Amino acid sequence: MESDELIPINIEYEREDLDLEDELDEVAELPPPKKAKTKSKNKTNNEDKKRRRTSTVWRFFQMLPTKDEEKPTCKCKKCGKEYIATGAYGTGNLKQHLKVCPRKDTTDVGQLILGQNAMSFVEYVGIRAVFSYLCVDVPNISRNTAKNDMVKMYKREKERMKSVLASVPGKVCLTSDLWTSIATDGYMCVTAHFIDANWVLQKRVLNFCFMPPPHNGVSLFEKVYKLLSMWDIENKIFCVTLDNASSNDISKALVCNCEFFHLRCCAHILNLVVQDGLKEIDVVVQKIRESIKYVRGSQGRKKGFYESVKQMDLDGKKGLRQVVPTRWNSTFLMLQSALSYRRAFQHLELTDYNFKHSPTDSEWEKAEKIKKFLAVFYDVTLVFSDTKYPTANLYFPQVFIVSFTLKKESDSEDEYMRKMADQMLVKFEKYWIEFSVVLAIAVVLDPRYKLPFIDWCYQKLYGHASSLQYVKVREKLFALFGEYVSNVSAPSISSKMAGQATQETEEQYANEGFLFMMQEFDSFHSMDMGRQAQKTQLELYLDEPRVDRNAKLDILAFSKGNEFRYPELAAMARDVLSIPVSIVASESTFSVGG
Repeated sequence: MESDELIPINIEYEREDLDLEDELDEVAELPPPKKAKTKSKNKTNNEDKKRRRTSTVWRFFQMLPTKDEEKPTCKCKKCGKEYIATGAYGTGNLKQHLKVCPRKDTTDVGQLILGQNAMSFVEYVGIRAVFSYLCVDVPNISRNTAKNDMVKMYKREKERMKSVLASVPGKVCLTSDLWTSIATDGYMCVTAHFIDANWVLQKRVLNFCFMPPPHNGVSLFEKVYKLLSMWDIENKIFCVTLDNASSNDISKALVCNCEFFHLRCCAHILNLVVQDGLKEIDVVVQKIRESIKYVRGSQGRKKGFYESVKQMDLDGKKGLRQVVPTRWNSTFLMLQSALSYRRAFQHLELTDYNFKHSPTDSEWEKAEKIKKFLAVFYDVTLVFSDTKYPTANLYFPQVFIVSFTLKKESDSEDEYMRKMADQMLVKFEKYWIEFSVVLAIAVVLDPRYKLPFIDWCYQKLYGHASSLQYVKVREKLFALFGEYVSNVSAPSISSKMAGQATQETEEQYANEGFLFMMQEFDSFHSMDMGRQAQKTQLELYLDEPRVDRNAKLDILAFSKGNEFRYPELAAMARDVLSIPVSIVASESTFSVGG
């Protein structure tokens, strides 16, 4: 379960702002030569070229080359708009342009939000009339008041967010992504993911800020570390999920012996895997694509097709989906929609002599195979890309299904299916030759799976060689748990109750003979009790029977319910289960405005 609350966004101002209100014209001119008594047009232009420009606006403009008879001109470095730049015109027009330059507003978020022009709408007569109509007693405020109120609100929400992060009982995971605006300026979004004291999965956008070049690993690390230090969580980070850009590999070397620090975005990897498989389109896919194009080509063809739909007694509300070149899942959706109207296409072929693209029966069967194959990846993509993102325990079963499907189809008798699976398998093994160990640990913390599921999956994939992979996961699981044992010290309720029960029993009996016999009984079972006492919380959890796999289980509620039984295990589960498997949470921030 995920909680959506007011998300404070930190906006950084790293641009060199220009104070346009207070700046005076500072154009210094060299004195003209004493010998010259008259000026020609050519001389005027030459003198303009010699001027020493000291106004700060020239940081945002550049002079353009001109011919002898042309007036000198300059252009805005942001939007390219040109202005005359002779001494007679001064720099007032240039300063006015900087106030309304669309590229500057896009670049400097702070200038857009806190600038006087952005806040001046509260002083418009029409706006005040609307406010008065809605509420007679509404007070009229100035642009400065509106700006100050926004700054106060930002500071208040920032302190509130700091207190929330400080109260997180476990670690914090991050997702980060870069985005380039239409003005080719880079921005970074950093999102925090954590499980709060009530075992509710939370996400908060911490920063949405300008990211100047270069966008290499060192620069990204310095930027992120600076932001984390501002929030006082630089020592609480458990894992960072990034995309697959090569510049993001630097994070793997930042923390010594931190194997679980860096995680690649699973949704990005899956997209790359499927894109490789769909580089070569089969004839049947091409035919279906052309069939849909034909039907949607005119109103008359649409009418004829839906007549065929009615004749075949099919549901006409589903509609046909066309392929979007930049989205591989549109191919699956196209095949899915076309196959549901298979009989309608066959009927249209009989009634419309111009329709020449209908697949044959064998080709329809092949399309069904391709659709079933792509359905596996489509379902996994929905899990990884959900904005109400899942807990980390769902990763391992999904990636196992993808790997098993690829290995199975690579032995297919169909040449196209085999070739497509082989291409996808090469890309899959490039990123997932070894399954993420920390996300394999996450599925062990799910009581429906535990370690037997890991063992079974590796046997299905690797056969007799699976034991090495299984042993590796088991060793890392116990090593990670060992770190939490040393950090968490909370007495279990069972030990307290056992001590109280022993004391009450001894106080009830004064007969020493009876007590002696009971002590002998205790000695009789001391060996078995000793073995039980030596077991860790993780071992006790693994020894318990698994929950029915089909049970609708909220794993966070399960962990909360066992927090007092297994406090050390619960502390580990709180951190591991909060790991985001994709950066969709950060990517979606860039899409809020549509």
